[in-house]
Amino acid sequence: MKQEITRLRTVMKEHGLDGYLVPTTDFHGSEYVNDYFKCRQYLSGFTGSNGTLLVTEDDARLWTDSRYFIQAAKQLDGTGISMMQCQQPGVPEIEDYLPTIAGEGFKLGFDGRIVSFQNGEKYAASCEVVYDLDLVDEIWENRPAIKASKIYALPDSVTGEKADSKLSRVQKALAEDGVDYHLITSLEDIAWLFNLRGDDVADTPVFFAFALLTPKDARLYILDESFDTALVPVGVTVLPYLQIFEDLKTLSRGKCLLNKRLVSYALMLSIPETVEVIHGAGPIELMKAIKNSVEIAATRHAHIKDGAAMANFIYWLKKNAGKMEITEVSASEYLKQCRYAQDGLIELSFETMAGYGVNAASIHYDTQLGHPCYLKDEGLLLVDSGGQYIDGGTTDITRTISLGTLTREMQEHYTMVLQAYLALEHAQFTAETTGRELDQLPREKVKAAGSCYQYDTGHGVGHILSVHEGPRMIGPTDNHMLPGMITSNEPGIYIEGSHGVRIESELLCVENPDGSRSFECITMCPLDRAAILPELLTDEELTWVNAYHREVYQKLAPLLEEDIKRWLAEETKEITR
Repeated sequence: MKQEITRLRTVMKEHGLDGYLVPTTDFHGSEYVNDYFKCRQYLSGFTGSNGTLLVTEDDARLWTDSRYFIQAAKQLDGTGISMMQCQQPGVPEIEDYLPTIAGEGFKLGFDGRIVSFQNGEKYAASCEVVYDLDLVDEIWENRPAIKASKIYALPDSVTGEKADSKLSRVQKALAEDGVDYHLITSLEDIAWLFNLRGDDVADTPVFFAFALLTPKDARLYILDESFDTALVPVGVTVLPYLQIFEDLKTLSRGKCLLNKRLVSYALMLSIPETVEVIHGAGPIELMKAIKNSVEIAATRHAHIKDGAAMANFIYWLKKNAGKMEITEVSASEYLKQCRYAQDGLIELSFETMAGYGVNAASIHYDTQLGHPCYLKDEGLLLVDSGGQYIDGGTTDITRTISLGTLTREMQEHYTMVLQAYLALEHAQFTAETTGRELDQLPREKVKAAGSCYQYDTGHGVGHILSVHEGPRMIGPTDNHMLPGMITSNEPGIYIEGSHGVRIESELLCVENPDGSRSFECITMCPLDRAAILPELLTDEELTWVNAYHREVYQKLAPLLEEDIKRWLAEETKEITR
């Protein structure tokens, strides 16, 4: 049993608690969190970006999703913590599990500032909750401090719309819907609304803040005490970060729009009962998801620079694998150096995931896990990575790279994934087509491999913001793709104990002259010709691949040194049967 769990149980007993719950988020429902908020990781040792830990007097369980089943099994081994595989047959969710252990008088504790109201409400349905306790803070010696980064403004040349215009649009929408207050806790929404960025969360250029809007005024609550108020539109009141908890208590009668999935349990309970709460994502989510022409142009520019970094990396990898000592970790570090060599890179958009051989079968493999895995001149390396560019946007790309000799099965699986990828990239659809219907197009192509990837085929991508952006698009959803939206396209095949294949690019939804919709691939990076079996591709698929490679060469070659340019010319030359 981990000593951290033992110490937690000691303070639980002191507070009269039968259970304590720790999710993976911050005061804002963020996916990636500042070190200060890595409480679940501190207690369990599990480093994935998704997971909720429940500790009772004689048991400890961690719920996580399919991306992390293999990783969690390894990291939890020997800790005394059981893994609960979310959305798998026979595995109850936390709110369903609690009633099975919560007898009369059972008290569940959690820090209500980091548990969403949506979840807290479910927990409170089966037991008494105590939501004002941060027990991890009581036992975490030398806990990283929570401190503000410097907030800075983005230029109009990158955003395409001034903050006062955005604010006016949002306030107009609130007035039309009869909303008196709009509580915004999403860091990405606030950063987008005010055209501001920061460095409070790793891999996402945002800053700690809350916002409270009415149809006529706006309040911005920030942690950065040195903030220059001239960076926000005239009339926006800037206030201390945690004052939001007290200000909510003073709201007069009216309707308050908020997102229960992101607003914390503690924040929600600060709102007077006389205020009618309306649950919804709010107008910003859709406004932010539909990129304007300036954002789209900047994003295309970012992908060309990012593609050059990827080309430099793949060239180095293919040239040196098996000839020099390269591990998954050192390969990831080299790719990071390639990105930082590009002008305008702020940071990575997430920690690079590089899985070689059997490790690539773990969908979101943590490169830092276990012993170094040395790359040979054979097999496949799956690399999922991206960058944040100040003059461009946010990139997310996966390429599975052949390092030498491949088995026939590996090539077949790579080609199947390529066909699945092309099925979505070249889809023609109507305004009525749902994300659920689009999601089925690539899945049909990989069924023959007997491996059904357990995640959405595509997620939205922010503009110099989160690499994972709502609303949910290409998955089991009835939402629709709208022109200007950017989504990932990332089907895969994962064979545990053998290999994994994933191809991922970003797609821009465009409207055609006849009113139909389609996708434009804006990621510029070659596919791996050595892994493709041309005889399995249709004539149309082969034409698509060759046309894409011509575009990749045309756009990347001017940014590359001569030897890498020659390699890229070979890598993108026409594929024939």
